[in-house]
Amino acid sequence: MVEIGQWMEGYVSTVERVFGDRAVFVGLQGSYGRGEPTESSDIDVVLILDRLGPADLEAYSALTAGLPHRELLCGFLSGWEELCAWTPAELFQFYHDTTPWKGSLEALAAGLDAAAPEAVRSGACALYHACVHNLLHEKDAGMLCELYKSAAFTVQAVHFCRTGDYIRRRDGLLSAVAAPERAILETGLALRSGGPLAESFVELSNRLLTWAQGLLCEAGAPQG
Repeated sequence: MVEIGQWMEGYVSTVERVFGDRAVFVGLQGSYGRGEPTESSDIDVVLILDRLGPADLEAYSALTAGLPHRELLCGFLSGWEELCAWTPAELFQFYHDTTPWKGSLEALAAGLDAAAPEAVRSGACALYHACVHNLLHEKDAGMLCELYKSAAFTVQAVHFCRTGDYIRRRDGLLSAVAAPERAILETGLALRSGGPLAESFVELSNRLLTWAQGLLCEAGAPQG
């Protein structure tokens, strides 16, 4: 695996050489950010500039071309003003899932926790639609695995709404969540392990679809 501390130091140094003080924030997300990478993990970096234009994209493409493990690099690049205008539901996850390496995201934090229910709803909507599409049209086991992987973020938001506790690491989340959410996480882990599963593609798809459906019905239920 990549020695991520050393890699990030080199990345920050390269970014600062090209962009200078315009690089207002650098962070790390994903499995490396959570401290639970595998051999196949991407390096999911966040770079926020004071502003972002076409020339900046070209400059960033050029600077990353020479980085070690370039094939693993992915992540998020934006200008600060655009990030501040992002939807709160997406910023909720973004803020909580990012480990800072340079700068701070604290200016974004005010009011984000109130967006957690919408993060649940948005995640459930995306999963519901994608499950139906995959069941009817793609019938793709790889896509189903990716859907279970993304469902972990919705599980985090669900748990936060219920407890006020945001758990980044998957192992800690697995031991803390309620049974329906634990089943989603366990299925996702089993799919990513690549081992044989007792349940069929349709059964596994319907499990995720039914869970997302329940979240949406709960979100849309009359209050009081």
